[in-house]
Amino acid sequence: MVELSQPSGPTLAATTNTAVGVVGGMGAGATPSGAKRARRGPRPHELEDEDSSLFAIIKQGRGALQQIADEWIQQYKQDRDAALVRLLQFFISSSGCKGRITMQMYLNDSYAEIIRKMTEQFDEDSGEYPLIMTGPVWRKFRSSFVDFITILIRQCQYSVIYDQFMTDTVISLLTGLTDSQVRAFRHTSTLAAVKLVTALVEVSLSVSINLDNTQRQYDAERLKAQNRRAHDRLDGLLKNRQKLQENLEEIKTMITYLFKGVFIHRYRDSQAEIRTICIQEIGQWMKKMPNVFLEDSYLKYVGWTLYDRVSEVRLTCLKSLQPLYEDPNAVNKLELFSSRFKSRILDMTLDKDSEVAVEAVRCVTCMLRNLDRILDDKDAENIYELVYSSHRPLAVAAAEFLNLKLFQLDEHAPQLRTKKGKKRSQNTVLLRDLVQFFIESELNEHAAYLVDSFFDINDMLRDWEAMIDLLLEEPGRGEEPLGDLQESSLIEILACCARQAATGESPVGRQASRKQLTNREMRQVQEDKQRLTEHLIPTLAQLILKYGEDTGKMLNLLSLVQYMDLDMFVSTRQEKHLDLLLKYMQESIVKHTETEVLLSFARVFESLTQEELQIGSKCLAVLSTLIDRLVESYKQAYLNYFQEERPDEDDKYALVIFAFYSYHDLTSWDLWISLLTIFRSAQERPFYYEEVVARGIGCAYFALFWQQYRQMKEGQPDKNEQKDLKKCVELFFQVTTAYLSHDEKSIATEAYVSICDLLVVFSRHNEPAVAGQAGDRQQPAGVVSFVADAGLQSGLVHFMQRRVFVEDDPDTDEDAKIEELHNRRTHLACFAKLVVYNCVPLQLASNMFVHYIRFYNDFGDIMKTTLQKCKEINKRETTLCIAATLQKAFSQLPANSDRGSPGFVALKDLARRFNLSFGLDAAKVRELMRCLHEEGVKFALADWDPASPAAAAPPHNLAFFDVLAEFSNKLLREDKAQLAQWLRTGWQVRTNGLGPQWQSLIYYLSSLESPDGGGAEGSISGATGSVVGGGPGRGSGQRGRPKRQRDSSMTPSMGGGQGQASAVAPSPGATAAAAASTSIQSAAGAGGPQAVSTAVKRSRRDQMMPPAENLATPASTSGQQQQQPPQSHGPTTSVLQLRSHQQFLA
Repeated sequence: MVELSQPSGPTLAATTNTAVGVVGGMGAGATPSGAKRARRGPRPHELEDEDSSLFAIIKQGRGALQQIADEWIQQYKQDRDAALVRLLQFFISSSGCKGRITMQMYLNDSYAEIIRKMTEQFDEDSGEYPLIMTGPVWRKFRSSFVDFITILIRQCQYSVIYDQFMTDTVISLLTGLTDSQVRAFRHTSTLAAVKLVTALVEVSLSVSINLDNTQRQYDAERLKAQNRRAHDRLDGLLKNRQKLQENLEEIKTMITYLFKGVFIHRYRDSQAEIRTICIQEIGQWMKKMPNVFLEDSYLKYVGWTLYDRVSEVRLTCLKSLQPLYEDPNAVNKLELFSSRFKSRILDMTLDKDSEVAVEAVRCVTCMLRNLDRILDDKDAENIYELVYSSHRPLAVAAAEFLNLKLFQLDEHAPQLRTKKGKKRSQNTVLLRDLVQFFIESELNEHAAYLVDSFFDINDMLRDWEAMIDLLLEEPGRGEEPLGDLQESSLIEILACCARQAATGESPVGRQASRKQLTNREMRQVQEDKQRLTEHLIPTLAQLILKYGEDTGKMLNLLSLVQYMDLDMFVSTRQEKHLDLLLKYMQESIVKHTETEVLLSFARVFESLTQEELQIGSKCLAVLSTLIDRLVESYKQAYLNYFQEERPDEDDKYALVIFAFYSYHDLTSWDLWISLLTIFRSAQERPFYYEEVVARGIGCAYFALFWQQYRQMKEGQPDKNEQKDLKKCVELFFQVTTAYLSHDEKSIATEAYVSICDLLVVFSRHNEPAVAGQAGDRQQPAGVVSFVADAGLQSGLVHFMQRRVFVEDDPDTDEDAKIEELHNRRTHLACFAKLVVYNCVPLQLASNMFVHYIRFYNDFGDIMKTTLQKCKEINKRETTLCIAATLQKAFSQLPANSDRGSPGFVALKDLARRFNLSFGLDAAKVRELMRCLHEEGVKFALADWDPASPAAAAPPHNLAFFDVLAEFSNKLLREDKAQLAQWLRTGWQVRTNGLGPQWQSLIYYLSSLESPDGGGAEGSISGATGSVVGGGPGRGSGQRGRPKRQRDSSMTPSMGGGQGQASAVAPSPGATAAAAASTSIQSAAGAGGPQAVSTAVKRSRRDQMMPPAENLATPASTSGQQQQQPPQSHGPTTSVLQLRSHQQFLA
């Protein structure tokens, strides 16, 4: 038995064995590579012209490869030495070597000597050679190189390869080259050698077929009677058989020699691409010639390479094994190999490289199909949970394994029936098993992932009748009823299947292999949606009636409506089922007080009342009646709430109107006064429910939002209404600003989110564009706007410092920490949105960026994206913001901090991060760097007056020069000189004789004098002198910047004006914002308020249910220092967009 264990410490380093010649058995003409050939006398041949070389012809594609091979064979028959020199030169040139093999070298030198001379002439400076060079020419050459070797051997199979000269010469050279220290020689020759073996394997198969045919003819002739035999034919067949056997043995000898001389050394080469080539080709040999290579003595090399450290090599191993496991005839020979390396293949299903994991799962699936006895249940369990993987190909591969293992129909199973005698679908048993698997996996929040994995593999997930019957029909004889958990799981799976069928999209968070559906897939989606609707129309009302009291089940059942083709209620004349559905929904609303369920009801009515639907008018009438009833309940609870000194707790549930405010305009019901009273109650009443106040703030937000939207939609709003709206907006901001510091977290949070959203809704950028500008649209005049004052800005910053940039409570469990982190990320994204939309001054972002290092793990992606978007709006203002951030962080350091303290080190790290954000091209950021250094110098020397008697003492902020030095490498050489001159003349700074307390300034100046921008500690030292110099000074006791003559060369242009006002944020009509994977451009940029009517009807429910959309992204204007005022294209943002921050939360 061949030992398959892995060799101890298998090395992957390149081996440097001495070149070995062709061993005995390859023919009498074989010549060891190290020996010299006998001199045959002088030959008149000169060096081959480069344009006529095989390398040039094949590279340039000047003929068909078969024609080139035939021409070479003809030349070989006429002058084999010249032909072989030409072929050997082809391999040398294909390696990228410029050396030439002369006829004299070929006749007199050994192969080792030839290789040594070629190595001396090899130019390895570039490190590139044809096989790894990019470009279409070299990609084609690599393919032609391989094909030429294969075609040449195939064309030579009838005569030339058996002359014991041509193949011996080629094999000797290739074997010697594979041992070269030069990577190009080793790579090229290894590829040629293994492809030569592959070609010889094909020739061997052809010879074997001819040998079998000859043997059958010989046996048939011998079986004839003595008097009917053709003895001449028998002799000819016998000689032909003998010749074929000799040829076959000679081919096997060549294959064996190449395997031992090349493969055994190169399968563990130091270069991964060489190891990959070897494993890829041995897989082909095993597949084409299993009687020779599909043995344990060869399989062990593939098994050992499964442990390779490079993922590409491991992937090639699995791809080589998979066809072998798929072949029922070959799989029996893999039993010993499988038992030895099964554990390794199972471990590779969890490989860090997703492609390797996918191939490993497919390989195990082939094992299960054709060699199932080698796998036990424990092995299978390791793959089960991979159906929940975020990498879709891996999840689908795991689902194929799971489907083969657990979800196969039993054709002999008895027919199941319901209690009423209705036949059950064959998939009923499989669905029960799927539900049980989902429950036992204990990943109940990821049903969508499970469904997406199985959806295209097993038809049971499209068997709507089977799923609905399991939920509605009573079990028949021999069936067990579903438990509550099983019912909940099945309903959730049904909802996920409906979504998958109606949209064809993978769930959020799973990497999709394609971005859009093909026409065929879209037709399939439409057909699936119609079939789903056909089954849900008569049954959805019954499902809601039966399971409507359970919150989780109701949520999933209500979600089915948005995946139905609602026009089929009319086209199939089943409006009676619509009436039942509306009736049961109205009855169910009063049974629920959960926010998520109420929002789902509001969302369903939004879907049912769309204007383009034939059932829209009927559903709208039902909705109006329902809202009338809810408003009456709300008004009664409102009276009770304020008439009683301590209101009943049940009264707070009357604010279910909040959910419908999220999706529907309730302005006609005139609720503003009552809502204002409610959300002000926390200031005016000693006792209140924080939940009621928070919901009151939310309802007031929607009331203002819908009024703004309605006025913009009308085109010519009433001026009195605009004045009233402006007063309401100002009052709302006045009250909610005070709530930002409220002790109740729910009230403060709701106030903060509402303020952030309304600042965008009522942004001054919603005002109409200047007449005559390009792209001007008809917009209403005098749109109500609101600008955040200093008090409101301060309140927003205070909320962030108190609620966002805080450490986790160590006593909190992990789930609560994750939820809290999600909320804090959402709140930070709200503030970032204000900065990006220019609703607050860009400089205010410094309060966020100052925490970049400390909270990088929690919010680093949000801050990085915000910084990027700010630069797209106005680079100069962003640079000033970065300077302000560093100054603020420096000012927050403890008074006794030195240059080595943790806080100061973190500050320098922050400066390095900001430095990297400017890119590598110093010329593009020249003006920005000049501006940054100027602001930094002003800050560092802010409290220092060179004319003062106390000027010998360093300024308080002197250490800031250490931080500023981190940006010196972005300055151009002339700017460094100007800046140093500006310090010496404008600030009268002298460097000679400075004490150690001035080390930061010395370090900064050295960074300006260093070519690479880096400074050296103490690199400038002087003898005697004073830091004090003459020049303009400043009054003693005065704070701020020193009065001095500034060098105009160090005062960069401010672009098109001072401050943030010159960098107005683009209107959302020209921005790209994602809302539920839909850009704001499709919602708000399509022209006019009507284009966002659907988006506006989205709700603030995303505050309760975290949204899956992206933060709005302003259009890129990175090349501009100043922007024109944006044009308004309708409402600034939809409610859905306002509650969306997932680009920052991703």
